[in-house]
Order: sequence, then structure tokens, then C-alpha cells
Amino acid sequence: MADWLSLAAAPTFAIMALFTAVTGGADMICSSAQEPLPLTGMAAMYLLMAVFHSAPWLRLVSSRRSEVGRS
Repeated sequence: MADWLSLAAAPTFAIMALFTAVTGGADMICSSAQEPLPLTGMAAMYLLMAVFHSAPWLRLVSSRRSEVGRS
């Protein structure tokens, strides 16, 4: 069960980053000037968290490729 739960973190953070970048989130309320790139503040943090939590996905893809290579 913990293995499947670890797979949920990266996509969840990626969705949160996308949602925050699209809607602006709290960053747009707090800032007076529009940033040229929406990946600042919370969106950047969520994107980094998604990258840091991608290890279970990389292990899953790697194990599947090694199984296919053996067949």
C-alpha cells in the first residue's frame, strides 16, 4: 500500500503546480505587478516537489523496461 501511495505524490504536486500557475493562486493577490512567467512562488515550489517525488515513478519505469528486455 505504501508503494502505491508514494506514486500519488508526484502527479498530485504536478497538478497543483499547473493549477496554481493557471489560476495565479495567492501570488497574484499579493503581488502588484504581473510576472512574465507564471512559475514563481508556489507554482515553482509545487513543481520542485513533483520532481523530488518522482523517484518511485522512475523505479517503476525502470523495472518495467528491464522486464520487457528479459522477454
